Amino acid sequence: MQTVTASDINIVDLGPPDAVEAQRLSQQEAWPHRLEDWQFLLEISQGFGAVCDGKLMGTALLTPYGDTAATCNMIIVDPAMRGLGVGRRLVEKLLERAGGRECRLIATQSGLPLYEKLGFVATGEIRQYQGIVSAASIDAEVAEVTYADLPELIAFDTAAQGLDRRALMEVLIEEKPFLLSRDQNGLRGFASCRPFGRGHILGPLVARDEEAFRTLLAASIARHDGKFLRVDLTDAAADVALVEAAGLAHVGGGIAMTRPGAQGATPYGGGRVYALASQALC
Repeated sequence: MQTVTASDINIVDLGPPDAVEAQRLSQQEAWPHRLEDWQFLLEISQGFGAVCDGKLMGTALLTPYGDTAATCNMIIVDPAMRGLGVGRRLVEKLLERAGGRECRLIATQSGLPLYEKLGFVATGEIRQYQGIVSAASIDAEVAEVTYADLPELIAFDTAAQGLDRRALMEVLIEEKPFLLSRDQNGLRGFASCRPFGRGHILGPLVARDEEAFRTLLAASIARHDGKFLRVDLTDAAADVALVEAAGLAHVGGGIAMTRPGAQGATPYGGGRVYALASQALC
């Protein structure tokens, strides 16, 4: 058997036609991404692949949010190629393409040392909950978002995140209507829930305060009774009683990390992010 060296591996661009091979790699890692999930990510991201003898052996995606920020995601290296610096080459390619953007990602414990060497700093913990929902219906004061509401939601999200996620939000509203909550002071928050992996993923959930978070969380959970649901909670979500009561189990998570850019992507008020759009999209 011929020994593979780093020089045998080429870094190439990836696009939606590569979704099938990319999904093969994620299935090897027991990641739940469907073919549709990969196609969605590849359509809104800039992708790179590690190729050896014509076969895809690694992936990495950069999802840009305007000119100031981006997320680095779907960083996978086939076990047969590990130890050759493929992961580092892929991430360096992402950072090169990011330019002066601030970069964010959710790291596993195994990936943490590499990201720290490349300038990423831990900023928080993400807790992943999932399972078949068992929830009583509730009478929460929420409404479905219309396209007329979208500019207000985008502004609220931008203030909470410091990211220009307009393009993502415009795609997500086509997938499934958002829920929103209002009071006499205006918008309290919103939540998105869309097909993903084994069922649905709840997020992003952005809210003005803990009470608005619980209202949107409960309403979203109630709409998925008997279905598989996943939610990736941030440190802002101190109260997980509703999640656990609905039968969702804590199955892991990751470490939120940021690499500063030439222009900071700084939140400027209005709300906090309680649940991620996904660990790839943050």
